[in-house]
Amino acid sequence: MQLRAVFFDLDGTLVDSLGDIADAMNHSLARHGLPTHPESAYRHFVGEGVRELARRAVPAGREDLAAAVLETYRPRYEAHLFDRTAAYPGILGMLAALAAQGVVMGVLSNKSDGPVKRLVERLLPEVPFRVVYGERQGVPRKPDPTAVLGMAAELDVAPAACGFVGDTAVDMLTARAAGMYGVGVTWGFRDAAELHANGARAVATTAEELLAALRSARP
Repeated sequence: MQLRAVFFDLDGTLVDSLGDIADAMNHSLARHGLPTHPESAYRHFVGEGVRELARRAVPAGREDLAAAVLETYRPRYEAHLFDRTAAYPGILGMLAALAAQGVVMGVLSNKSDGPVKRLVERLLPEVPFRVVYGERQGVPRKPDPTAVLGMAAELDVAPAACGFVGDTAVDMLTARAAGMYGVGVTWGFRDAAELHANGARAVATTAEELLAALRSARP
């Protein structure tokens, strides 16, 4: 295997969290007298951090309420983090296979750092992730490569020997900016066309295909 390390996005890649995100944001919107959205709409609201989620969820022209909605959303979401969220089929086996081959792994999400760590600890407890980070103060969000390049340095692995796996354009742009091998997955929140258009080196439709794509990667 050519890749020495693989970093994963979380939401839409390792875990299906859309239902809990949508429920918490719709609750928050309703509390502020704003219209709610169907769960499917959140596929295009997520991916660029919680502030952007709130901004996209409020009606056009009511962006002044985004901060208040976000303040209501945060505690609601953290109190219901595990109501409907679960690892996608085949993910645990895929991660175990990578670990067995000596690949070091990490998680990088634009979700707030606290919920990211809680989700990984609860839903992927036996996976030997070496680094797990969400959005942190002072560190730019994806697609800025700063965070993932820092993770590679922390593991002492050259970026060219790293893979980055995700389900959105943001993730593929992150991989490109960091000089890593980007692999997109289609079971998450976006489609293959978006992934290819933003530089995916490979696109997988199942966890088995993802494992094969990472094994055959030639950075």
